Parts: sequence; structure tokens; C-alpha cells
Amino acid sequence: MNIIIELAEQRLTLWDQQKLIQQYPISSALNGAGQIKNTGCTPLGLHYVRAKIGEGLPASTVFVGRRPTGEHYSAELAAAFPKRDWILSRILWLSGLELGFNRLSNCDSMQRYIYIHGTPETEPMGIPRSHGCIRLHPQDVIELFALTPVGTRVEILYNGAAK
Repeated sequence: MNIIIELAEQRLTLWDQQKLIQQYPISSALNGAGQIKNTGCTPLGLHYVRAKIGEGLPASTVFVGRRPTGEHYSAELAAAFPKRDWILSRILWLSGLELGFNRLSNCDSMQRYIYIHGTPETEPMGIPRSHGCIRLHPQDVIELFALTPVGTRVEILYNGAAK
């Protein structure tokens, strides 16, 4: 299995060798592509799925700091916390594979807490709006989570290029 994320197209594609398994619309960073910490950008290049978090939890599960809060996303909860960056359903935590580009130093994707994660159904896909992560609707991230083992290679590209 491997995942290709194309930021220009706002699309995530799951492959098994050269066989297309599934495509999902995404929402990447509002601030665009970039490697540096605290920029709110989505990092480019080669990554792998370091950890999977949330297996078996309801699709509405809310996470903070990679831990379920005990809350379940609803319109009422969203209204009570309008500025919260909602991380829902499942988390695929990414780690960079390219030293000095997306691993170690001030560009480390894992230390930046870059995830593929669920977001509310009300959030649009195909439009960059995240704080750096790759967002999917809950049912899409649950399906991807089930199909993707830890260690899966993830390549994040912009216009077909990682750099």
C-alpha cells in the first residue's frame, strides 16, 4: 500500500502496488505547502504512517492531543467552540523520511503533529482550510484507516513534485 496526496488537486489516492484502491477529496493547509514548524503549512515529500489512533471509536469522536476527549461532535458542540480545529474519527500520524526536509531540525513532520484525520461533514473538501494536516470527512478517514497499515508510505506532492 502507498498513499499519494496531491495538494494542487486536493486529492488523496490509495494504491496497492500499481492498482488504484480508492480516491478521496481532501482539505490541506490554508497556508499552502511548506516544511517549517509553526507555519501552518502542509509538508511535502516522502512520509510514512507512524501511528494509527482511534480504531473502533465512533465517527463523531473528538480528539485533542491524539487522545479522545469523551466528546462527540455535534452542531451544538461546534457552536460552543467555534474556533476549535476539529480532529475527529481517526488519526494517521505521519513521520517524514527525508532528513533536513521533513525529518529532524525545524521541519520535522512528526514533531509538527501532521496527521491525516477526520473533520466535520460540514467542512468543505477540495478547498485548502487546515492548519497543516490533511483533512477527510469522517467516513472517508474511517475507510482509509481500515485499509492502511502502520508503515504505509505517503508521498505529498504539489503539481506532481515533492520539492
